[in-house]
Amino acid sequence: MKTGRLVAIGSTFAIGVALAGSVAMGAPGDVPPAAATPANGGGVSGRPEIGDFGFDEVGMDRSVAPGDDFFGYAGGTWLKNTAIPADKSSYGAFDVLQDLSQDRTKGLLEAAMAVPDSKIGMAYGAYLDTAAINAKGLAPIAPWLKRIKALKSKKGYAALVAEADRNGVAVPFGSGVGQDAKAPDVYTVGLRQGGLGLPDRDYYLSADPKLVEARTAYEAHIAKMFVLAGERDAEARAKAIVALETQIAGIQWTRVESRDADLTYNKTPVAALAKLAPGFDFVSYFKGAGTLTDSIVLGQPSAIRAEAAILGAAPLGVLKDQLLIRSLEGFADVLPSAFDDERFAFFGTKLSGTPEQQARWKRAVAFTSGALTDDVSKIYVAKYFPPATKSAMDALVKNIIAAMNVRLDKLDWMSAETKAKAHAKLAAFVPRIGYPTQWHDYGALHIKPGDAFGNRLRANQWAHDWNAQKLGKPIFRWEWGLAPMTVNAQANPTLVAITFPAAILQPPFFDPNADPAVNYGAIGAVIGHEMSHHFDDQGSKFDANGRLTQWWTDADVAAFKARTKRLVDQFDAYEPLPGQHVKGALTLGENTADLAGLSAALDAYHAALGGKPAPVINGFTGDQRFYLAFAQVWRRNHRDENLRQRLLTDPHAPAQQRAWIVRNLDQWYDAFAPKPGERLYLAPQERVRIW
Repeated sequence: MKTGRLVAIGSTFAIGVALAGSVAMGAPGDVPPAAATPANGGGVSGRPEIGDFGFDEVGMDRSVAPGDDFFGYAGGTWLKNTAIPADKSSYGAFDVLQDLSQDRTKGLLEAAMAVPDSKIGMAYGAYLDTAAINAKGLAPIAPWLKRIKALKSKKGYAALVAEADRNGVAVPFGSGVGQDAKAPDVYTVGLRQGGLGLPDRDYYLSADPKLVEARTAYEAHIAKMFVLAGERDAEARAKAIVALETQIAGIQWTRVESRDADLTYNKTPVAALAKLAPGFDFVSYFKGAGTLTDSIVLGQPSAIRAEAAILGAAPLGVLKDQLLIRSLEGFADVLPSAFDDERFAFFGTKLSGTPEQQARWKRAVAFTSGALTDDVSKIYVAKYFPPATKSAMDALVKNIIAAMNVRLDKLDWMSAETKAKAHAKLAAFVPRIGYPTQWHDYGALHIKPGDAFGNRLRANQWAHDWNAQKLGKPIFRWEWGLAPMTVNAQANPTLVAITFPAAILQPPFFDPNADPAVNYGAIGAVIGHEMSHHFDDQGSKFDANGRLTQWWTDADVAAFKARTKRLVDQFDAYEPLPGQHVKGALTLGENTADLAGLSAALDAYHAALGGKPAPVINGFTGDQRFYLAFAQVWRRNHRDENLRQRLLTDPHAPAQQRAWIVRNLDQWYDAFAPKPGERLYLAPQERVRIW
């Protein structure tokens, strides 16, 4: 949870303070009702973009039995024949669309470069100018590095950390302003554990040879960065940083513990922090960050207390060195290329398996779209998001909400009292489609030609200050956590919102000329997924007003936990890499959302047929096309390093296992007739049924 810019990363669920309070699809428009698309798969304006009806039949592997591996059956030939691009750690449908979005945005930014005084044009051009960046050397960052080195006493450490935080440097704690989960009409400040340079605590603590190798390489990487910066005693200082972070890793909560909405909401007076965690001057930190207030929400109290003690006991030199390294890493792409190359060699190649750094223009698009998001978004949606798509998406969302209402009434494990409240929550949903209703004003953000470092620094500071100034103001309900150019979707529990950016509303997710079964199985399942996040194991703790509270009866909670426990056990059994299993408890929210969302989308498809049977197209029934479309959007190849990191850190199960969620759905058995003894087959009583 980084202070400042609102972003949705994977399925980050910011509990307590909904800073970017969301659950995203991960790899991560409008779909008309079925009757709006001709049943033969040909739309009113032409043929589908993919295949005969919106699905890639050529990419199937019909030698694989659906009951053995539905993922392989639906896309095995594509998986075998599709190489992962050299600049990616994995590759799938999301990436195909993200590449398209990136290329379109590039065209817009190149045009903006020719417009005098265009901020996005200047930002893009300055980032591309690596000759100017290299010529300046470390001069742009030197004043900040000097500030760190000049610190003589620990009394000033917390204030320096606050300054680093505002500059966009990763610091020992994560904090920011967001909705108060138990009072969602007001903003509060949240504080969460942090302080690690590697992706997860297991990278420091595990005896797994691959993780031991990674942390050894991490120490060498830190030493290399020190050498590049002209620092002495690089190896000893690197070793000390890793030792400090290993201590911190040892006291941190796990990712499973950290996603619990109840455990991570701990309202605490700021004045009490001096007694709770005396090793770190939090008052000075919040004052420096511009977020000093009476009380805050602690995410992981025991870890924050223990980490403060570790920082209090650590040598000042090591603390300063950690800030130096985080600064060099955080700004490496706008420093001389040797720093950029070294950071990528470790985080890109060693940790994720990616052979090549992305082309500079792609990263320039990402920087500009992140720094001046809405200035880029306005021109993107004007050119690439037709109003008809938004209207069609509105209709599909309503259809799936209606289907979910019907499913609620049929539940045999939920009380009438809770059902009534669940219906009220569905009625309160705010679908956000394409782009936000209001844009940010970047008038206070100064962008200069030829100043890539300064532009990034000022953009970080602008985002931090924007976030901090929300304290005491009404909730900015128009803000999104995703840019329209992003191929993803999101659920926000405290806003009771579901978000679908413009860029995801394209084939294979949505095609106005595709068979309706495909649209319902693809974008319809995405809609159902995000909607169902509000009823997953954490989202279900937020009521119709977005307030964290138990609004279910105790019996309903117990019944729900019994069902979700079975889903945890099911995913725990999957072993994508030798010795490494999916973490069922970590991925529970996403798996629950897939299961419920897919079910609601299929019901909505059936309802949209208006009582008429679905046609058979190319030998596939309507339900078969629905499930094949669902599997198609999850086609993805992973490098082993990427998959290993995802299994440790990602709340989404890998693509193959996500596609396997169908094994719990009776209608999938009716559609594909898997047989007992096949790998995915479950007897009826073994299938997990929740929503």
